[in-house]
Amino acid sequence: MAVLVHVCCAPCLLGPLELLRGRRFSAYFYNPNIHPLIEFRRRLKALHVLAEQLSLDVLCDENYALTEFLSTVDWRSPNRCRDCYRLRLRRTAETARARGFEAFTSTLLASPTQPHELIRQIGEQAAREAGTTFAYDDWRRLADAGLDEARRRSLYRQQYCGCIFSEYERYKDTALHLHRPAASNAGG
Repeated sequence: MAVLVHVCCAPCLLGPLELLRGRRFSAYFYNPNIHPLIEFRRRLKALHVLAEQLSLDVLCDENYALTEFLSTVDWRSPNRCRDCYRLRLRRTAETARARGFEAFTSTLLASPTQPHELIRQIGEQAAREAGTTFAYDDWRRLADAGLDEARRRSLYRQQYCGCIFSEYERYKDTALHLHRPAASNAGG
């Protein structure tokens, strides 16, 4: 079965890679959610480097689609992640059908922090709408192996999901990059 695999990042692809190699597959990078631009470029570059190292077939939408993401995802809603998954999985389903793949899936399913049942529901709905099949696999058990392999290969490993909202959630309670004034040396 030919499968188009939506790739959120190189480490998440590395986890299930050996299982995927048993199929005919292509990796597909479409992530308008990833911000800022430098983060988007880091993740895209890591996938390109991995593809070169392993001779993987990769299709990439390299457009930094900030306005598409912001116009599609209601940032005020608690359902913004649902909107984001829908945006990415619909495009993947449409691309899979247009390019003759029998099914599609996503490396989001390798993350232990992603809501699998929601992703599965959205993937199946996108598949029905596009006239293809969503291939659900629970790859969470492979997440640590993917991260270890990314470390071994010196590939970029991100610190947050990708969107500006997840970046805020990740760092809002830290003191990272805050200015700390020097102690006063004024003597009396």
